[in-house]
Amino acid sequence: MPNNQEEFIPVYLFLGFLEAGKTMFIQDALEDAHFANGERTLLLVCEEGVEEYDTSKFKEYDITMQVIEDVSELTPENLERMAKECRAERVMLEYNGMWQIQTLFDNMPDDWAVYQAIFLADATTFMNYNANMRSLVVDKLNMCELVYFNRFTKDLDPKEYHQIVRGVTRRADIYYEYPDGEAVFDDIEDPLPFDVNAKNIVIEDRDFALFYRDLMEDTKKYENKTVTFKGLAVKNKTFPPNIFAVGRHIMTCCVEDIQYSWIAAQYGRNFVPHKDHWVTVTGTIEVRFNQMQGVFVPMLHITKLTDAEAPEQPVATFY
Repeated sequence: MPNNQEEFIPVYLFLGFLEAGKTMFIQDALEDAHFANGERTLLLVCEEGVEEYDTSKFKEYDITMQVIEDVSELTPENLERMAKECRAERVMLEYNGMWQIQTLFDNMPDDWAVYQAIFLADATTFMNYNANMRSLVVDKLNMCELVYFNRFTKDLDPKEYHQIVRGVTRRADIYYEYPDGEAVFDDIEDPLPFDVNAKNIVIEDRDFALFYRDLMEDTKKYENKTVTFKGLAVKNKTFPPNIFAVGRHIMTCCVEDIQYSWIAAQYGRNFVPHKDHWVTVTGTIEVRFNQMQGVFVPMLHITKLTDAEAPEQPVATFY
């Protein structure tokens, strides 16, 4: 593994489905004087649509294009070889919308790191993809920083698209590009259904998924805050005494993606959760930096714990 951040090759990741406008977006970026600053660039194309790259314009920018036609070619050895052959200083990666993101993460060379992830979508077909391939849409939205809806006509309602994106992530910026080329920033407010400035932030059962996502995306906002919520307490043998997990099963889009989402909790009293042990906890959140993951993580110091009945809807959702 690299010893420091400077040794990583930054990867610009472009997500979306066929005919979403990824090719033209990348072509424009590579020809932009502000972006095309002389860095040796490896352009990896995992999905070829109707639009094709104009490679004649790449020579002056030191860009090498490679096509990956099958997911079996997505191996660490293959990707590393391509990068070494052109001595790449950065990677532009047009990903195949039908491939899971985890497949890429499992096969990226150790010295590659995603620097920016953008999801592009044709607004006129996005709703169909969301209705018929919801799990793939969520897979891409989950990790992007920018969502760019192109071909957005005046008869479309931004609020409908906004709601779908925000049902998955509150972190990503959203833009709508109209046929005349005007790009409009989505400034629709998304107030949380609980008061993060309250002396004690009380999380209703129906709001746990929103709370958990906001806690993980903006962890430092909750530093030293007191919260009360109902969760499923689970003991792990690897945890120290008096530390256990407390959380809920969350469904993002479909039954297949349900997973137990938890935070570590510390309780001063002798408490050992049993199977299916629901509790209502009140505690203060401490924020710690996880050196291995490079992220801030919450730790709940419980001051009050009582047994509880399971919520009416045990699996939490964003709707």
